[in-house]
Amino acid sequence: MIRRFIGVATIVAAVAIPALAQAQGVPGGVERGAREGERAAGPVGAIVGGTIGGVVGGVAGVLGVEQRPRFHSYVVEQRRPSYQYREDVRVGAVLPEEGVTYYEVPPEYGARDYRYTVVNGRTVVVEPRSHRIVEIVE
Repeated sequence: MIRRFIGVATIVAAVAIPALAQAQGVPGGVERGAREGERAAGPVGAIVGGTIGGVVGGVAGVLGVEQRPRFHSYVVEQRRPSYQYREDVRVGAVLPEEGVTYYEVPPEYGARDYRYTVVNGRTVVVEPRSHRIVEIVE
């Protein structure tokens, strides 16, 4: 049983990792990894692929590595007010619906499905439906 699991995990990793390198963010990486893993190795592959996709996607972030400094400069130039948040500003934290102003990410940054705001002086990218922080841009 363990040999089979290791074999399946190896196959999933070999098939899924190249596809996951293109993932955008943790949520997108998990979803894409699960799809690729399930296609390659069934339910076990979906679990392994989703895990790998989340890790790889988390490294890539919503914004590309080259875009982060440019986007941060853009936000500083916009002089957006900072929302004071009593909790830790971290990826995964959920911001309140009211009291925070969310702004659209300009199209040139390729994160059209996300919004951004400034929290405790830090620029954060947020998933608009859940208000969950998906990236901190510094």
